[in-house]
Amino acid sequence: MNAPTTPSADGRTTGDAGERGWFTRPGAHEGPPRLPEGAAPSRRTGGPAGRRPAPPGPASAGAPAAGPSPDALLIRRTLAEIEPSADKAVSYFYALLFLRHPGLRALFPAAMDTQRDRLFRALLTAARHVDDTATLTEYLSQLGRGHRKYGTESAHYPAVGECLIGALAHYARDSWNADAEAAWVRAYTAISQIMIDAAAEDARTSPAWWQAEIVSHESRTPDIAVVTVRPDRPYSFRAGQYTSLETPWWPRVWRNYSFSCAPRPDGLLSFHVKAVPAGWVSRALVHRARPGDVIRLGPPTGSMTVDHGSDNGLLCLGGGTGIAPIKALVEDVARHGRSRPVDVFYGARHNDDLYDIDTMLRLQKTHRWLMVRPVISDGPTLGLSGQLPQVVRKYGPWNSYDAYLSGPPGMIRSGVDTLVGIGMPADRIRHDSLDELTASAT
Repeated sequence: MNAPTTPSADGRTTGDAGERGWFTRPGAHEGPPRLPEGAAPSRRTGGPAGRRPAPPGPASAGAPAAGPSPDALLIRRTLAEIEPSADKAVSYFYALLFLRHPGLRALFPAAMDTQRDRLFRALLTAARHVDDTATLTEYLSQLGRGHRKYGTESAHYPAVGECLIGALAHYARDSWNADAEAAWVRAYTAISQIMIDAAAEDARTSPAWWQAEIVSHESRTPDIAVVTVRPDRPYSFRAGQYTSLETPWWPRVWRNYSFSCAPRPDGLLSFHVKAVPAGWVSRALVHRARPGDVIRLGPPTGSMTVDHGSDNGLLCLGGGTGIAPIKALVEDVARHGRSRPVDVFYGARHNDDLYDIDTMLRLQKTHRWLMVRPVISDGPTLGLSGQLPQVVRKYGPWNSYDAYLSGPPGMIRSGVDTLVGIGMPADRIRHDSLDELTASAT
């Protein structure tokens, strides 16, 4: 992510203004609320008198869903009204934030084009899970940890909340009233506290970012490079995860890249980077970066990891540079020494785009449990021909496999639909967030 983004979701309580935490409420359409002077969040308390708001969602994580909560309904109505004006609402939010709190401008990149849309998408993501406490807490904790690299502090959250409420009130006039505002304030107070607590916990054991020296830069195609770095401190991650990178040429602009290797004894990390048109970070890493340059790494994140306690096989679909985390998963399985079938479908448009096929075939030759099938969508090929998800449908059965998908968002959506259509349970299909993948395209 490029700069702090703050998703919001439902607060489950039905209390009155005394539960408004960091906010005071103006009239329904009088503009954004202002914090009491000197108000700041406590690390341990999200509301007044030391009371922490209940996290969004049902009281019991294991309780059956009883329909949307009242706050969830109010929040979703607000989002539905704002969605057609999302661009304007987000622009208004940032105008309020930078006008009222100019000191926060330095936390954001100079160009805000990518950042503007990502905030509202984060809001939508949170709103979709307002009654799913476990999912929402995991999502927000990840955001809270990741926001440390931007320089975000707990004292910044009230300002963001104040301006968020102001933007919502301005653009959701039909659905905005005292109840809607109270729901959003409860939600933001609870959500902010989850993020603050996650950041504080992470700060006890990890830096906000790592410095990493580029030790190898290998061009695989005119627009793809394999970049290997040495972090300045130990960096713990799992195969299948990803991290965010910042280059010295574009300060405060972070982009996500998957690790292309499992953890190595020498501590080196590798990434596959494709330069895309107008891609600031990707083009810098492919065409400008050289050994000796120093970049920054954010914390590792992502849950597309192998369950080594399972006997299920792995069905892996990697499209383009999406082969990077698939390669890491294969290395991870090999390192654990258990023979379990791993079927990799490596997709590209043309034969020349299979830039890592030699590496994958060498791994196949070394490990009898590994099968690698190249798939070409356009042009002649010596391998399989067609769209990756449709080709996978012709093989199987996959009833004893877990699926791992990595590549462009369209490929992942199609792959998930195909696998669910042939009977694979959705909870056995793993891939990174589509919002994160879309935001990483530059």
